[in-house]
Amino acid sequence: MRTRVRGWRWRRSPLRRRSDVVEAWTVLVAAVLILVGAPLVGAAAASWAHGEARTVSLQQRAERHAVRAEVIGERSRSLPTMQGGGRHAYRTTVRWSEPGEGTRTATARVPAGARQGDVVDVWFDAHGRSVAPPVDGSAVRQHSLTMGTCAAGGVVLLVLLGLGAVRRVALRRRLAEWERAWALTEPQWTHRRTT
Repeated sequence: MRTRVRGWRWRRSPLRRRSDVVEAWTVLVAAVLILVGAPLVGAAAASWAHGEARTVSLQQRAERHAVRAEVIGERSRSLPTMQGGGRHAYRTTVRWSEPGEGTRTATARVPAGARQGDVVDVWFDAHGRSVAPPVDGSAVRQHSLTMGTCAAGGVVLLVLLGLGAVRRVALRRRLAEWERAWALTEPQWTHRRTT
């Protein structure tokens, strides 16, 4: 039967070694870093990522414009591409009218469910190239959450790796200290003479 004494590394005891105290303080520091430091780093990383993603979203909204266009071509046989929000899109020919420029046609990305004759929103950049829609608010939030979670997880992993390294070194030193102590004590117990 094994009994455990809580806090034995903090109490004065002839069996307590310096490595026990170092290990106890390391566990305490690691707990504080995991419980306080990791959430703070995660929140800071999420805040930074939110600002960066929001800037990209606003920049894309300024550079891109939407056009209501009619699908006039057949859906291409190529594999669909992914757009924001996990939606699939295909490239096909669309037609739309612009005031002062008349009717225009181009190859653009349309939602996977669009058929010939459907009117859909397509996005173009300043050079007239078909582009994906700008990043929306849910993608910005998802990116922020992912970055914050990864940063917090990275801090926890780093702290646990450091704790493991300190515990390994402490165990090695503790065993060496016990070996030295036993070398002094063994002759008294076994009544053998050391050479």
